[in-house]
Amino acid sequence: MRKTAVYTELARRHGTPLFIVDHAAVRSNYGAFTRHLPRVQPYYAVKANPDPVIVRTLFDAGASFDVASIAEFELVYEHIRRLPARERQRYIWDKIVYSHPIKDRRTLEKLDPYKPLVAYDNSEEIAKIRRHAPHAGLVLRIRVPNTGSMVELSSKFGASPGEAADLVCEAADAGLQVEGLGFHVGSQCTNFDNYIQAASTSASVMEEAEKRGHPLRLLDIGGGFPVRYDPHVRPFGELARILNRELNRIFPQNVEIIAEPGRFMVGSAATVVAEVIGKSERDGKRCYYINDGIYHTYSGIFFDHCQYPVRSFRRGPRRVSAVFGPTCDALDTISQAEELPELKVGDLVYSENIGAYSHASSTWFNGFPPAKVVHINR
Repeated sequence: MRKTAVYTELARRHGTPLFIVDHAAVRSNYGAFTRHLPRVQPYYAVKANPDPVIVRTLFDAGASFDVASIAEFELVYEHIRRLPARERQRYIWDKIVYSHPIKDRRTLEKLDPYKPLVAYDNSEEIAKIRRHAPHAGLVLRIRVPNTGSMVELSSKFGASPGEAADLVCEAADAGLQVEGLGFHVGSQCTNFDNYIQAASTSASVMEEAEKRGHPLRLLDIGGGFPVRYDPHVRPFGELARILNRELNRIFPQNVEIIAEPGRFMVGSAATVVAEVIGKSERDGKRCYYINDGIYHTYSGIFFDHCQYPVRSFRRGPRRVSAVFGPTCDALDTISQAEELPELKVGDLVYSENIGAYSHASSTWFNGFPPAKVVHINR
């Protein structure tokens, strides 16, 4: 059955707005990552889409997990809760990283019994971890170029490379175990040079730390692996070839390399189907109002700086149209320039590649609920 026929049938059965998650695509994306980057262990960034069913699919596929809150940690922990104690602890050590560099003391106190791997990037965090989670292993996050990435992160997180070795020594002097180094080149990174520069900087920091008596044996290359939202985005295979070459050239085989793909795993794995609930003509432009918007599945337009083309199931001559969400807020504007045929109230529209940073940040603003989630190909 054609994809569009599947979408319309599911919308008929479940109503709209509808967020359709294709687990075959999730598994395919995970397989592509591990196939193209065989040396890199992928830790799914749960924040991209924390749906428990997606977490289960990736858990069953063998993925590790990057969490950034105690709630996300517990979401993953639910799948290992019934394992024998030793096996459960080994899973936490080997397959979960708490990558948020800033943690409140209550979170650290809850994490400490599990002896997890946690990120840090400053002296204050060292003091907090020493006091509230002394059994944790540490990964120092450094600041690297985010040029050309859709979402920039370096202004908020990451120690400067010049202070990195000092922070490794400071944590070690505080009695903490620093396992490795990490970086993030920015979300949806289309400038592959960011990875090359970040890897080179990391190698220099690791060399300096080893000279000062603190060898590091883990490198976390973060996320940023781009989804092909449009043909201008270079393919993942091209980035993988660059990464494989640089990682193998710079880092010896005894350095474990992990990554935190979120968008890459789920971005292309979901579609939203919405209904036209109103139409008008404003200043010579056709305007459509649909029952999903910026405060709901299309929240990625605002929070993630991403654009999701709105498609129609109808055919016919197209004209430039505006598409608005259902709320009474003018900010709820999906697009001012979609090429759409003439639509009627009650017609369905859809947007693909909307699985990451979309439904995860949906709200109940104005009393409109988030889209219903339906899982296929589980």
